Amino acid sequence: MATLALLATSCQTKEDTTQAPITKPEITIEGGRLTSEALWAMGRINSVHPDEQSARIAYTISYYSVEENRSTSWIRVCEVKGERLEVIGEVIGHSPAWHNGQLCYINGDGQVVIGDKVLTGFDKDIEGFLLSPQGDKIILITQVKTVASTADKHPDLPLASGRVVDDLMYKHWDEWTETAPHPFVCDLKTENGKVQAENCLDLLEGTPYESPMKPFGGVEQLAWSPDGKQLAYTCRKKSGLDYAVSTNSDIYLYDIATGTHTNLTAGNMGYDTNPSYSPDGQWIAWQSMERDGYESDENRLMIQHLQTGERHFLTKGIETNVDSYYWKDNNSLVFSAVWHGTSQLYEVNIPSITSHLSPINLLTSGQYDYVPGGNIGDTYYCLRHSMREANEIFAFEAKGDKAKGTVIQLTHENDNIYSQIEMGTVVPRWQKTTDGKDMLTWIIYPPHFDANKKYPTLLYCEGGPQSPVSQFWSFRWNFMMMAANDYIIVAPNRRGLPGFGNAWNEQISGDYGGQCMKDYLSAIDEFVANEKYVDKDRLGCVGASFGGFSVYWLAGHHDKRFKAFIAHDGIFNMEMQYLETEEKWFANWDMGGAYWDKSNKIAQRTFANSPHLFVDKWDTPILCIHGEKDYRILANQGMAAFDAAKMRGVPAQLLIFPDENHWVLKPQNGILWQRTFFAWLDKYLK
Repeated sequence: MATLALLATSCQTKEDTTQAPITKPEITIEGGRLTSEALWAMGRINSVHPDEQSARIAYTISYYSVEENRSTSWIRVCEVKGERLEVIGEVIGHSPAWHNGQLCYINGDGQVVIGDKVLTGFDKDIEGFLLSPQGDKIILITQVKTVASTADKHPDLPLASGRVVDDLMYKHWDEWTETAPHPFVCDLKTENGKVQAENCLDLLEGTPYESPMKPFGGVEQLAWSPDGKQLAYTCRKKSGLDYAVSTNSDIYLYDIATGTHTNLTAGNMGYDTNPSYSPDGQWIAWQSMERDGYESDENRLMIQHLQTGERHFLTKGIETNVDSYYWKDNNSLVFSAVWHGTSQLYEVNIPSITSHLSPINLLTSGQYDYVPGGNIGDTYYCLRHSMREANEIFAFEAKGDKAKGTVIQLTHENDNIYSQIEMGTVVPRWQKTTDGKDMLTWIIYPPHFDANKKYPTLLYCEGGPQSPVSQFWSFRWNFMMMAANDYIIVAPNRRGLPGFGNAWNEQISGDYGGQCMKDYLSAIDEFVANEKYVDKDRLGCVGASFGGFSVYWLAGHHDKRFKAFIAHDGIFNMEMQYLETEEKWFANWDMGGAYWDKSNKIAQRTFANSPHLFVDKWDTPILCIHGEKDYRILANQGMAAFDAAKMRGVPAQLLIFPDENHWVLKPQNGILWQRTFFAWLDKYLK
């Protein structure tokens, strides 16, 4: 599923202020190879926020302690000094924003801080905030109870743990659905050196709807108009079964004076999210998918003139997703999009759209993924990472369709670690598929690679299924870590991945056991056949989510190519998955429909390719990993696969995490995951 990418989202929670904060650890690495401990010692830069007015930059960074099994999130305020950022202050917190040159954020106690004042007058836990441009109002995001508990219904049974369920979406991602995030609009009153929220109005009062939308939405799903008279918010005004089968969210405009809600995107049936007003307030932009129920539809950048209603599809023709964007000025927007295995920054101008398709200018290049931050004058600030390096902050200037100068690295957070290790190399390789298409595959080589040696090799299967194999850096599925353990990695951009046109991306829906699996086998077969340094008798296959499904499927169809498998959070029994997963729109679209609909040929093909139907052909050792709080793909899928292997007499191991969801987020669990991962591979491939 597209939301099941292997890169973990940034989960913002209250810091435990009774404990000492985690600061940057010092680490000595023996042997010059990347280790699990070194990965967890790295500082993780999560976002960058330039401010035009103060000419300062705030960025967020997290440090982890494996020993204490926790982390601390910091916000650093910096000034640009030549080719580096000079930190002039830092605080514990998250969600930084600038207002009139002052930093605002949520502190370690979960309180909103505006400049040097802590907001009072709002007694609920705050998950996000958005100040009006005039600073006289604020949006506060908090959870509102939407489902009556057992104790509410039966006051005489306060200790009863059972839940009585009457409709779908009773669970989502990793929680039982009992609350929904609601935006509260409050007046701000400043008096006697204090700032207080007053007259707070729940925009969705009395409804079970979400804004921002779970599980990953944040304040980017809301926006103030520059004059502070209107706000835009994202909402899917559905619940229960209707919610479970539909992706139809909309952008609503709320008028502060009249209290009216207007649906800006009525009639568009897919996801509409992340509104943002132009600085002069004439235009509003948002991201939009066209088709209901298709969560991996092309994510388009749309704009509409608020006076005339003139609307334009700004990114028409590029056939890939706009991942994030911002207004550079009244006339242009900057966005990121993946193409051919890298995510670059682009700029599109507004004035030309009234007469013809607006030109889209490429701002960056190279074997990297870029994440937009913002501008100060003509300087662009962004994050950049790759398969060889974690996020750092970079800056550049651009004119027209090319950078005027070098892209400059401003932070060097993990240089101490990089200086102690040798990284592997990453090489693009274009391969032919069984139907004559060209497929990009990343080949990752170990440090000190010697072409005269024979190496065990891993086929990497991507999740999603429509998540790109771009230049991502993962702190768990880390290619440099695999390479440091002397494995070559083959990572194909198989059918069903964005960045190669819509036809390539969409082909996978309803064809899970088809062309995408042929692409995987083409990738590994071509590489083995043409490179003498690959030991064809020591091949492994690994993957998570859809990649886990791929591993389970290939285990029954690989014709003895592989000597070891690892599947994390994968689908094993597709009929059960159709009923177990919470977001039914995905199952309906990608599986083609219900398995009991015998007239539906696409659905019948899908379920006929369920991995559990081919267990009789399993003959290769397999490690199954799953989290018990994974409500997208339930843990019984991994346990069933493990049980099936053991009952078949196939060597198998199960790693189960009672307290993890679709990802593994806790430091000690992460270390355990990596130790188990490599112990299994080493046992059968070395």
